[in-house]
Amino acid sequence: MSALKKSSSSATPLVRRLLIIDDDAELCELLAEYLQPEGFQLDAVHTGSEAVEKALSADYALLVLDVMLPGLRGFDVLQKIRAASRIPVIMLTARGEDVDRILGLEIGADDYLPKPFNPRELAARIHAVLRRTDEARTRDAGSAGEELVRVGDLELSPASRVVRRSNHELDLTSVEFDLLKLFLSSPGVVFEREYLAHSVLGRDLTPFDRSIDVHVSNLRRKLGSAPDGGERIKAIRGAGYLYALPLKSKAR
Repeated sequence: MSALKKSSSSATPLVRRLLIIDDDAELCELLAEYLQPEGFQLDAVHTGSEAVEKALSADYALLVLDVMLPGLRGFDVLQKIRAASRIPVIMLTARGEDVDRILGLEIGADDYLPKPFNPRELAARIHAVLRRTDEARTRDAGSAGEELVRVGDLELSPASRVVRRSNHELDLTSVEFDLLKLFLSSPGVVFEREYLAHSVLGRDLTPFDRSIDVHVSNLRRKLGSAPDGGERIKAIRGAGYLYALPLKSKAR
């Protein structure tokens, strides 16, 4: 375990601490040097066994987690962290390994970036995830008086960020919750993939980027079929996705 960069005595409260979990020490040093001018202080650990304790023992704004780690793999690390915390996580995956990306998002990663990558792209992803997270907290703080959103058998609480289906609480990731809240705000309306990316990921889609599709797929699986047996979230070819209006109950 090593602290790569320490903030100076003149550092402002705006400096945010990140933890990178990667066995490539040189890469960690490079990222520390690159991200410090971006307003971040980086700590690093190089094994999965160190990662969980370190991630949960300090006040980090975000984790950067490599899939390939000695000992405990990145997926196992993510599962252990998600059992105790909703801290934002960006996963680093091998280029072309779509299965790794899908699995990471299913477990609860907020975003992913394939290796090798440009540090500028990682910085952009970090800023995007933190901006979305900060905006969600601000909305949540101001939503205490908001009414529950009910569509069919679903009930969504903006204040507590809890979703229930037929009074059964669903275990959704932060991105999945934000997606569902957006869909339920306008059932029957088609949302373009690019708009969804901006709204829930805080960034543009890149070429061949299937992040939104994976998040929507995970959300569909967790929601299950509608009471009438139909799909809740429908893909509209060439357009995007919509939440289908219930057949026997109107959205409120």
